[in-house]
Amino acid sequence: MYMPTLFTETDTATLFDLIREHPLGMLVTRSNGGLDANHLPFVLDETRGEAGVMLAHVARANPVWQAVADGDEVLVVFRGANGYVSPNWYPSKQETHRHVPTWNYEVVHVHGRIRVIDGERFVRGAVARLTREHEGRLPAPWKMSDAPADYLAEELAHIVGMEIDITRMEGKRKLSQNRTDEDFAGAVRGVEGSGNVALAVAMRRAAGPERSGGG
Repeated sequence: MYMPTLFTETDTATLFDLIREHPLGMLVTRSNGGLDANHLPFVLDETRGEAGVMLAHVARANPVWQAVADGDEVLVVFRGANGYVSPNWYPSKQETHRHVPTWNYEVVHVHGRIRVIDGERFVRGAVARLTREHEGRLPAPWKMSDAPADYLAEELAHIVGMEIDITRMEGKRKLSQNRTDEDFAGAVRGVEGSGNVALAVAMRRAAGPERSGGG
């Protein structure tokens, strides 16, 4: 990934937060058939391994779990807030017209080594963690025990677990940090006015308190 210094994010806590906020990752693997990509929800466990571990599961019918071997290097891409930025939103555009459109975004590339775990105990635990993490935000959370035991066992038999030991991460947050204070504030107003509130929040967060007040 192209990593200009101004847009490079190296803070591990910030990258972990982005993964938790946007847990649908694109798992990129390589096999005899070439490159493959699967989109899976991940659960992050930062307490395990040297740099953290990510858990996921796939349908048993998905060939990816048979196409990889334990220890294979994989890449998981997590994409956060993103959106179009019009040059018309920069106040200085009216003076110089020396601006072009761009796209702002947050992304984390997680490199790691994969391990396939085809066992009921593991997949039950992985699904339980994923469920708790997301159902806990709802007013009336669903619990695995809500489903009949035989039905749940049948569903769990149709999935296979995966763990990825994180070896390194690359983070990039291209959020108009290279603009003047006036143009940055104009970009935030424009993004927010276009309905992309999540991107406006990300831009303010990346800018820090000394700059975000102008947005």
